[in-house]
Amino acid sequence: MLDTFYDFLGWAYPWTKSIHIMAVISWMAGIFYLPRLFVYHVEGPRREGVPEGSDMDILFQKQERLLLKAIMNPAMIATWIFGLLMVLTPGVVDWSFIWPWTKAIAVIGMTWFHMWLGKRRKDFMKGENTLTGRNYRMMNEVPTLLMIVIVISVVVKF
Repeated sequence: MLDTFYDFLGWAYPWTKSIHIMAVISWMAGIFYLPRLFVYHVEGPRREGVPEGSDMDILFQKQERLLLKAIMNPAMIATWIFGLLMVLTPGVVDWSFIWPWTKAIAVIGMTWFHMWLGKRRKDFMKGENTLTGRNYRMMNEVPTLLMIVIVISVVVKF
């Protein structure tokens, strides 16, 4: 039974990898864009801020919710599922190298950042956001650094 599963994973590998890459691209697009939405939400069109409960505040909250719930969450879940299927595919990952470990740590970091963004969205919903546009701009560098680690790990395979 297990051999049949591994045979299937080997046969499906190109599809698994393709879906994984598409999921990662979707996830990363959201992870880069949501903090930018938070910057605009905090600063408003002229940096004077968006009044709580205003039409613009409600619009930002709707955009942030849809981006997180309709794009980022499904993309993150698909990234994890198809990534784990690739890990289970015989011959794909050699755990004696450093690269799978650095990639795994960076993916866990990216998942933490995703969850952090979700908490910040809830802060906006409750009217309790305390971070500035500058804070969100700085935090937006976190996924860039993690992406660099992930891509170098996978491509260079050190």
